[in-house]
Amino acid sequence: MSNSKLIVLDVGGSIVAPDKPDTRFLSSFLGFIRNWLREDSARKIIMTVGGGGAARSWQEAAKTLDPQVPPDSLDWVGVIATRLNAELVRAILGPFCPDPVVTDPSADFGFTGRVLLAAGWKPGFSTDYDAVVLAERFSCRRIYMLSNIAQIHDLDPLYNPESIPLNRITWDEYLAMTQKTWTPGANIPFDPVAARRASDIGLSVAAVAGHDLHNLQALLDGKEHVGTLISP
Repeated sequence: MSNSKLIVLDVGGSIVAPDKPDTRFLSSFLGFIRNWLREDSARKIIMTVGGGGAARSWQEAAKTLDPQVPPDSLDWVGVIATRLNAELVRAILGPFCPDPVVTDPSADFGFTGRVLLAAGWKPGFSTDYDAVVLAERFSCRRIYMLSNIAQIHDLDPLYNPESIPLNRITWDEYLAMTQKTWTPGANIPFDPVAARRASDIGLSVAAVAGHDLHNLQALLDGKEHVGTLISP
């Protein structure tokens, strides 16, 4: 299936539910989504939603209770958190999103509405990977990644105040600066497993701050904006 007016939004759980659902942000963001869809009846959205604070808090609880808990078990905890967040978004979008949340992007599923929600699939990667699989399946060449950072930096700005924000970067450059493997609950811009898959299939990712809806509008309109484009 190909639709030039279909976009894939990879929404970080850190902005949906940093410690609990951010109702103020969700109200503004989902209002933005409704308005964007109403502007053109041909527009459709696939939206993956991350686990956010719930995923990390519950994973930390599991590690406290059992320091030897297997990584796959931790990943499953995170997967369930993503599904909870996705169900919340689906409930609020109501008639725009009549189909069930997709939890296996490789399976058969319906896309009868304007928005299709997707959440965690299985251990070994994050919802970034699900977004890549769905983008490939629906012939979308770009993913719009919304997170709590405005741009990807050459170093982690949390620990390196002198880090430099990047406007453009290749997948090879991104993979050289990020961790090589996925770890449950990893707090990184884009999952390395997803990054390698995106690189292999020639996909690009436009990363922007999800809270800045004016900037997101500029990005979707093809206008000047603040963000980072990762491409082959």
